[in-house]
Amino acid sequence: MYWTMGIILLVLWGLGLTTGSTEGYWVHLLLLFAMVTLLLAVVSHGRRAASA
Repeated sequence: MYWTMGIILLVLWGLGLTTGSTEGYWVHLLLLFAMVTLLLAVVSHGRRAASA
């Protein structure tokens, strides 16, 4: 689930940058949220692998 959310947020961030209609810092918040969700995905995957 975190992987999907991270990828969607990265795509939205890329679209926001390429369309040129960035609303200040909002497009960079998408990048921040994407990085956080991808980090959570990596951490949760590591925990799952360690407990198996």
